[in-house]
Amino acid sequence: MPSRTEGGLQPATPAISTATRTNSHACINVLIRMKNNGKGDYWIKFVRKALSHLKKNADLNRPEQVKQFIASKNVTNGYKKNLALAYNLFCKYYKIDWEMPKYKVQSRTIRIPTTEKLNMLIARAGKTLGLKLTISKETGLRPIELCNLRVKDIDFDKRRIHPTTAKNGASRILRMSTKLSARLQALIEAKTLDLNAKIFNGNAEAYSKAFRQMRNLLANKIEDQTLKTIRLYDLRHYFATMLYAKTRDMLYVKQQMGHKKIETTLIYTQLLHLEEDDNFTCKTASNVKQATELIENGFEYIQEIDGIRLYRKRK
Repeated sequence: MPSRTEGGLQPATPAISTATRTNSHACINVLIRMKNNGKGDYWIKFVRKALSHLKKNADLNRPEQVKQFIASKNVTNGYKKNLALAYNLFCKYYKIDWEMPKYKVQSRTIRIPTTEKLNMLIARAGKTLGLKLTISKETGLRPIELCNLRVKDIDFDKRRIHPTTAKNGASRILRMSTKLSARLQALIEAKTLDLNAKIFNGNAEAYSKAFRQMRNLLANKIEDQTLKTIRLYDLRHYFATMLYAKTRDMLYVKQQMGHKKIETTLIYTQLLHLEEDDNFTCKTASNVKQATELIENGFEYIQEIDGIRLYRKRK
């Protein structure tokens, strides 16, 4: 059973007996060790759910039975791999010998939603959810980073966001539009939040659930089932491809995304090359006023032909 010391909760000393490994505190000990070792809350939460699920369907003291249960599940290899990793932590803690199965995770194709559909979803969302989605679209923040934003992370004078980067990624400073800055400031003032207060209630899981519910309702209402293929994380992918389309600077995109490896960022160049042929709206401008209006509406200058400037924007 966990003990309490001056330093806080400490896991019980691992025991070999099956009785200890099957009591109500067996999994808790593993989670406490993860917390003490600095593991992230999201991973700890998954391990808790995974061990609870495995415990209901297999004997945690019998590795082959656990392996058989994981293998028989009708889920993706990625989920099976995570279940195996969670059980591996249990085995390490209680010194259970087992050979962890290796599941090859197939890479998922990323599809970037159009600007039109994202704007449609944002318009449909309520005031707070719509604001969250706008931040995701404009800054590429991970859902967990967005939900952890505090008032002190916002520089309204320079319209900058200084997020706490998740996944041990690189620190970064993100720009926001004048309109988004004003909306955020109005929310903070309406809620009378102090500098250390979180701007939004709830966590990333609740944010994702609210998005899916709103998205599915809209898809059914307008009879467009393709909307259901848009995931919350796709707003982050959208930001990355748009940023690369504007800058063609892969290192800058890597920094703004908070990626640790350039290989992770390179995928957005491939996505852009695949989609840019048929996913852009083109406009022309023959004077400064027209050009200014196009730029303010997100159009990008391409080239000039016969005195006419050509602009384009992703659909």
